[in-house]
Amino acid sequence: MKSPLVSDLTSEQAITTFFLVHEKEIRNTREGKPYLRLELGDRSGTIEARMWDQFDAAKDISRDDFVKVDGRVEIYRNKPQISLRQLRLAKPDEIDLADFLPHTKEDVGKLYSQLQGYAASIVNPWLKKLVTAIINDPAVAVRYKRAPAAKVMHHAYLGGLLEHVIGLCGLAKQIAAHYPELNLDLLLTAAILHDVGKLDELCYDRAIGYTAEGQLLGHIVIELETVTRAVDAIAGFPANLKTVVQHLLISHHGQYEFGSPKLPMIREALVFHYMDDMDSKLAAVRNALAADSGEPEWSTFSPALGRRFLKLDEFLKDPNSKSE
Repeated sequence: MKSPLVSDLTSEQAITTFFLVHEKEIRNTREGKPYLRLELGDRSGTIEARMWDQFDAAKDISRDDFVKVDGRVEIYRNKPQISLRQLRLAKPDEIDLADFLPHTKEDVGKLYSQLQGYAASIVNPWLKKLVTAIINDPAVAVRYKRAPAAKVMHHAYLGGLLEHVIGLCGLAKQIAAHYPELNLDLLLTAAILHDVGKLDELCYDRAIGYTAEGQLLGHIVIELETVTRAVDAIAGFPANLKTVVQHLLISHHGQYEFGSPKLPMIREALVFHYMDDMDSKLAAVRNALAADSGEPEWSTFSPALGRRFLKLDEFLKDPNSKSE
């Protein structure tokens, strides 16, 4: 395992280690002097790095390359940043991919079996045929098992999408049991298909980023096309049900400013939006609380939610109690 990780770089220190290049650009200082700016990362996060001179060696280094760096961590505006002295391309035998891409702690095979079980539980024959046709496609399955749910916001690790979807399927069954007027088949269909466009929106071979298609179209447009093609391949699929499925997909972000071209206008679409929103936000809270903040009662700052969170268990501890 590589050391130190990005998450370890919290104070001024000299380092020699390996990183993955997420971004690379040549910038100019206010005086017009060029310098190299990099965003470097590993499985624990990313950090900005700058090289002020003698960076000719970087001309052969590109985004998604692995590099060995020598430099010093400096604290700039309360954030760690690396001032680079030297860097070079890493050799293949120096790199373990597990150091650079975070992965779900769950068993992906078991999660996918659960996904197929949820799909098989759908009662409506048309929805069951649609969902199973998509997730049983070998080309889809191999990517569905590996894809993250996002680049940064939530479940941003390999297998994160599958973990997110399984959580939503379980939540759908609980919510439908509590509100019997809801159509569980529609909620399960939305849960399983609502982010299928991320299989093509995101790239995740070395680093989690966006494909050109993802940048230009976004996952909602991509999945609308994917699912519509799958619907059209099923002879006799009811036209009105097709419209309902399409609406579930395009409205799941809930608001225009968050990328949904339509607001949820079906009961199940509204409920699913809140389910998806809650699951993603709680994942962001979980990440903030799990990170080492250096403070006993407060989490690290969550960029996704714009705040820190109270470590409630620590806050509610009896100050007079003594640990055994």
